[in-house]
Amino acid sequence: MIVEPSVLFHDRFAPSWEVRPTTLWPVELRQLRYFVAVAEELNFGRAATRLRIAGPSLSQQIKSLERDLGVRLFERDRRTVTLTAFGETLLPQTRALLEQADALRRTARGFAANEPVRLGYVSWRPADLAERVSGVAQLLVDAWVMPSHTQAGRVADGSVDLAITWVRATDLAEQELAGRLLGADRLYAVAIGDEAAVRARDTVVLVDADTAAWASWNIYAVEFARATGASVERIDDHGITGPAFFDHVRRLRRPVLSSPKRDATPWPRDLTRRPVVDPIPVWTWALVSRQSEARPAVLAAVDALTRDVVVEFDPETCWLPADDPFREQLAASAASSAG
Repeated sequence: MIVEPSVLFHDRFAPSWEVRPTTLWPVELRQLRYFVAVAEELNFGRAATRLRIAGPSLSQQIKSLERDLGVRLFERDRRTVTLTAFGETLLPQTRALLEQADALRRTARGFAANEPVRLGYVSWRPADLAERVSGVAQLLVDAWVMPSHTQAGRVADGSVDLAITWVRATDLAEQELAGRLLGADRLYAVAIGDEAAVRARDTVVLVDADTAAWASWNIYAVEFARATGASVERIDDHGITGPAFFDHVRRLRRPVLSSPKRDATPWPRDLTRRPVVDPIPVWTWALVSRQSEARPAVLAAVDALTRDVVVEFDPETCWLPADDPFREQLAASAASSAG
């Protein structure tokens, strides 16, 4: 079978190519990159680690690519992986295609570099935020610091282009948003005196009556309490952070789970941070955009900000809400690293 150096693939800035004059197969650039990685490593485990994906997922993608092309790219058994004759023929052509796609992407990013992209956030943002998007987009960080659910809504209604926020998979689907993992916090407890680790069930979580300001935290805290046996303390003074939070710790005289919201209040000398275990509560930060987003500058900024993000997560010891959009991604990454 003769194959022209043209595989139909889907990419934001890439042209379409044909494999046969009568049949078009949708092959993604991602699958081609996977093929090259396995071809260069000749080991699925090493290739999966290099690509930062789970081994089973990589194997499925290669099988899907082989099915779409109608040929075997690799001969594999339990010990060895080798390229077939077709795989050897396709490899240099695939590398050339990927180089073309990368060149197109760089050209598009050059045009987008001067286009403004508006970003909202809650309280945390990467320290190297500007550096990551340098030469990619003109990032305008919105000065209005707002709650997670509010920032997600602002992306949905077009007030900002991107937001760093905590979000559930349900929220993304309902508001037609897309989320990429940007970072995560391991939450700790604040207590009087003792600095030893504390079990999750022995902590207290604060839930505030003001749902307009604390809706996201309240959802997280209540689910954490139900899952672990932690106690719920209902308040009405916005004491999730700041001096009022420290007052609650002193009043309750028990370890109180700290929210991820940053606060400029000086740390009191009489209080300590205690690691929470069994399980460790993890709060994920998503970079949220609109599913319909098509502006090259915004898409390039998303890629630049979320590329090579690594979060330490052990599904055996860590806890995430059931509807966290990154549960499977983090679990797969952990499995790949362990393997």
